[in-house]
Amino acid sequence: MTRSEQQPRTQQPARATVGLRSYAPEPPQGSERFRWWSPGLLWAMSAVGSGSVLFTPRIGSEYRYELLWLLWLVALLMWVMIREAGRFAVVTGRTLLDGYSTLPGPRHWALWLVLVPQLVAAVAGVGGLSALVGSALAAELPGDLLLWSLVVLAAGLGIVVSGGFRAVSRVALVLALVLVSVMVAAAVGVFASPGDAAAGLVPGVPGQLDVPFVLPWIGTILAGSMGIIWFSYWTAARGFGGGTAEESEPPPGSEALPEAATTRRVAAWLRTMSATAAVGVVTGTVVITAFLVLGAELLAPEGIMPAGTDVADQLTRLLSDVWGEAGHWLMVAAIVTALGGSVLANQDGWSRSFADIVLLLRRGRGGDPASETPVEENGWLSRLLSWRPRGMRPRQALTILFATVVTGVLPAVVIVLVRDPVVIMSASGVVATIHTPFIVFATLAVNRRVPQPVRPGLAAAGAMALAGIFYTGFAGLYFADMAGLLG
Repeated sequence: MTRSEQQPRTQQPARATVGLRSYAPEPPQGSERFRWWSPGLLWAMSAVGSGSVLFTPRIGSEYRYELLWLLWLVALLMWVMIREAGRFAVVTGRTLLDGYSTLPGPRHWALWLVLVPQLVAAVAGVGGLSALVGSALAAELPGDLLLWSLVVLAAGLGIVVSGGFRAVSRVALVLALVLVSVMVAAAVGVFASPGDAAAGLVPGVPGQLDVPFVLPWIGTILAGSMGIIWFSYWTAARGFGGGTAEESEPPPGSEALPEAATTRRVAAWLRTMSATAAVGVVTGTVVITAFLVLGAELLAPEGIMPAGTDVADQLTRLLSDVWGEAGHWLMVAAIVTALGGSVLANQDGWSRSFADIVLLLRRGRGGDPASETPVEENGWLSRLLSWRPRGMRPRQALTILFATVVTGVLPAVVIVLVRDPVVIMSASGVVATIHTPFIVFATLAVNRRVPQPVRPGLAAAGAMALAGIFYTGFAGLYFADMAGLLG
């Protein structure tokens, strides 16, 4: 142990109401940091499939490059948001949702404000993505959109419930990375309007801006509101800062570090996590920009607007116009692999998050873990889990329950009733845009409660506030348009 690590513990400022994690391993140094970029790449591939594949070519077809500046601005704000979402878990060893439970006010108010809107977003998001993949399969195989959409839903649900998500998601991630690389190469090949693209980097509002048309796109650029929270889960699962508190144990026989030394290690982990967030955002932004280019260069000149139950067949024009029949099949493979992987990731991510929220609801005011009541002593939760087999942990049972009902049965009902992937996904995108301001400001409030040396600085806090104001403005535009105030 170095001399600096043997300094006495420093007393935390009074405003720090959430304690520093008890142990942090040595942070990676030099080229070792590259090995910690995987959560960023995983997040980027999941983000690209969250709706960007559907909505970005539509934006390119309608507005060409006029909103390129908005895409890159949202990307910059997204880097700020996911970096701050990861901060709480790295500093404290507790999940971000756990942090929300500590916010002052009525009991569990923040958790309820996450749970209720996200139940709607989960049903619409999983249903819309499944319908889009089903549309691609129905265009090439016997059977209609409804059949293949339900097959995709059932396959994803089976993988999540059986515990095979991690193995399958790794394969899907590699395939998606290859296929989106093809999309970028295609965009480079067809790019023929550098002047228009340069003009699109200058902020401006199109003359006939259709707010309901644009809003779902903004809500799904890189990630929806829940995708911001998922980044914190993935960095914790990878072990940033030592992972969650129950996983963060010092090596046997090692001496406990003074708090000042732990703080320095945590600060170094935060820098590594910030770089990982940047890798994810840059990767995702390059891919989404490629989809905008393809929409502007291929769809706009022919007046094609991907929509309806044949939307996937229309999207295949993005590559078939470049590479013919081979391009057509590459685009089908991209939709099935990238978006199919996103269906799986969303089913797993939402069900785990909802299970986490329900378990956190057992705690008393302030979210103190010591106030947590056992499942058997909690009437409503005990009844909710009365079906679970002996030996199954409550978290696993809740995950299976939410996966089955919220990301399985209910999306299937929505697909049967609506069928149009664009309409279903639009609902999820609108919820994401409207809900993002709350996620941003709640995360900022939580991070202001951690120890002073590892709190967000003035620049980071100001950037988060700016992100919250930005999304609040678009949510206000949406409601103003609904009320007929925009003419």
